Amino acid sequence: MPLPGFNLAAPPGQRLAALELAREIEARGFPSLSISSSQGAMGQCLGLAFATQRIAIASAIAPIYAQTVDEYAQTAAYLHEVTGGRFQFGIGIAHAPAYVRMGVTPGKPLGDIRSFVAKYRSFTGYGPLPPIVLATLRKRMIALAGEIGDGMLFSSGCLSHMPDSLAALPATKRNDPGFFIGNRIRVCFDPDPAVARATLRQAMVHYALMPNYRNYWIEAGYAEEMTGIATAIAESRQADIPRYLTDRFLADTTLSGTPAQVRDGLDAWREAGISSPILVPLSADGNQTTALRDVFAAFAGRSS
Repeated sequence: MPLPGFNLAAPPGQRLAALELAREIEARGFPSLSISSSQGAMGQCLGLAFATQRIAIASAIAPIYAQTVDEYAQTAAYLHEVTGGRFQFGIGIAHAPAYVRMGVTPGKPLGDIRSFVAKYRSFTGYGPLPPIVLATLRKRMIALAGEIGDGMLFSSGCLSHMPDSLAALPATKRNDPGFFIGNRIRVCFDPDPAVARATLRQAMVHYALMPNYRNYWIEAGYAEEMTGIATAIAESRQADIPRYLTDRFLADTTLSGTPAQVRDGLDAWREAGISSPILVPLSADGNQTTALRDVFAAFAGRSS
């Protein structure tokens, strides 16, 4: 079984340590490193470009409102050149908390993404540009990725709904090995299944607060759960949100259990059409290194 990609975070005070972890991930044969917007994706990718030699590096994602398209294009072209083509430029519209942090007012997502990609590709003086991958959840953005992108990336997509979602892609793109189809999947290994589920459930609360995720999960068959969450938010009962993230929901969006169960789960994701699953490792103690070590152990002896 091919190895999955890895999410890697570099919070303040741990940035050099994250580079060391990246080198170990590369040495163990994992194919890619995915860097989220919450940790300054483009800056971290620059560090990884020089800390590693072979592993693919991706911004997952760079929010389109955070910088000018010109600045993004220059940085992306630089990364493409110095990595020898290992960099993948993942973009997205981000979410409401990010807009507050960046001090921006977003426009219409589909139109803004389309305009961004067109302008990005118009810059011809910075050297070759890397492939551009669109963050996706619902079908109109999936269709747009198939039209103008080099790939698409879910985060916390639903396994049961994935074939229906991917039907929005042209068959030529679904069957093209050069078109990237990824999903960031949160995973937790713990001897106690209840502890693993509690860790994952708490991590998913952050996304349940966001209307665009709730709308996607309603589309995927979780209307009752998302309605309960929306009501809890409206009534300032945020502490009640985890109880709406049921075991059925977690089994559809995350991975936990024994190493064999997680590996079987990745097989199921690939069969559903996600050719490039990306693990976001979590641990009950909140330590990224603990979570990474658990994944290393689960895939020991396997190669990409």
